[in-house]
Amino acid sequence: MSLVRQMNDYRLTTAEIIYHLPDHPDLLQSYIWQELDIAPRYPVLHKFLDFWTREIEGTLHSVRLASGRLLTPSGLRHADGLFNLH
Repeated sequence: MSLVRQMNDYRLTTAEIIYHLPDHPDLLQSYIWQELDIAPRYPVLHKFLDFWTREIEGTLHSVRLASGRLLTPSGLRHADGLFNLH
């Protein structure tokens, strides 16, 4: 499934989500989220952030985003040989 998604332009997306602690609003906490998503709209990330604001008490402060392709056209090629190591 992951390979099919990558062929359809899904990219590995990492988001650093900074949020306020519910019991101590002056303190910030960091959460790292990573998933395959489609740039530039990032629907999977938006769905997660909507869930966060609806269900989690920690108020969002900021989100930093990094995204990159795992599979590129030059990354696909036929194998030249098969070697067995004992």
